[in-house]
Amino acid sequence: MESENFDPSGTPHLAASVKILVAGGFGVGKTTMVSAISEVAPLRTEELITEVSTGVDDLSGVEQKTTTTVALDFGRLTIDRDLVLYLFGTPGQDRFWFLWDELARGALGAVVLADTRRLGNSFAAVDFFERRRLPFIVGVNCFDGAPVYTIDEVRDALDLDPNTPVLLCDARDRGSCKTVLMTLVEHLIERVQRPIVTT
Repeated sequence: MESENFDPSGTPHLAASVKILVAGGFGVGKTTMVSAISEVAPLRTEELITEVSTGVDDLSGVEQKTTTTVALDFGRLTIDRDLVLYLFGTPGQDRFWFLWDELARGALGAVVLADTRRLGNSFAAVDFFERRRLPFIVGVNCFDGAPVYTIDEVRDALDLDPNTPVLLCDARDRGSCKTVLMTLVEHLIERVQRPIVTT
């Protein structure tokens, strides 16, 4: 994908466009992150949580949550004149996971958001990207009042590859979200530059 920008001289400049997923379990802050970092008004497909979801969606740990993503979130972030990120937030509930395969098509990498209050909910997202060999990093969204763990403790708990970056973040803070996305971009570049080891 390429995005066309114009410099002051009027000459068109084509920037590389990269599709990135923002994934994770129900209520980890995916919509919040896309909304906080997007330079355009984000597309959100949120609906009110109703009694119909009782017994279907697990609200333990996020009892105050009143809306949920039913399809995707979409946002855009221009890193510089040569790189534009298109962000696709995945739905978190199990019943919408059939959308993940389609959303992952053409993506170069992903951010898996984790919540230390419900760290076990991150296993499915980690497994999804590991099975598809899609590079990802883990952003631990630091909720107020949530248990605090070190990065090494989170890495061990999720049984992550030592090369998978893990960092603490605040999905409400634009600067923090940008750090997460830049870490992913750097991880993708590093993987491309890493020498191939043959056996």
